Amino acid sequence: MVAGESFAGRLGCHDVAMSDTPDGSDAADDAGAIVTAFCDAWTRGDADAVMAAFQPDATYHNIPWEPLVGVDAIDGFVRPFLETSTIGFEILHQVVDGDLVMNERIDTLDLGEGPKSIPVMGVFELRDGKIAAWRDYFDVKMFTG
Repeated sequence: MVAGESFAGRLGCHDVAMSDTPDGSDAADDAGAIVTAFCDAWTRGDADAVMAAFQPDATYHNIPWEPLVGVDAIDGFVRPFLETSTIGFEILHQVVDGDLVMNERIDTLDLGEGPKSIPVMGVFELRDGKIAAWRDYFDVKMFTG
C-alpha cells in the first residue's frame, strides 16, 4: 500500500469528487445520487419513485430469498410491502465505481410489531441511470428472529 492511499483507492474505486466524463460532469456522483434518492424514496414510502428507479428487466435479490426479476415481479413486492410496513434506510457508507454503487446501511423496519433495525450491505448495478440489479445482504435471523 502506498502511503496516503485509501483502501477504496487500492480497490480501484473512484472518489465521488472525481470527474469521469468528457464534459466534466461527475458520473460517480450521478450514480451515488440515484441510489441515495432511491433509498430516500423507500424511507418516504413512495412506491412510485421506488419503481421508477428500476430498468424494466431489473433484478432485486434479498439474499437468501429468491430473486425478483422484472418490474412486474418487483412491483408485486414493493407496493404491498409499503402499504403495510415502514422502512427507513440510514446509509452509513457508500462507495461508487462508475455504475456500481455499494452501501452499508442500517435498515429500520416496522412490519406492525414495532421497529427492528438490521445492518445491510447493498449492491446496486446501474444501466442508463436506472437500477438494473440490486442485491441486499443481511443476516436473515436478525430480520425474522
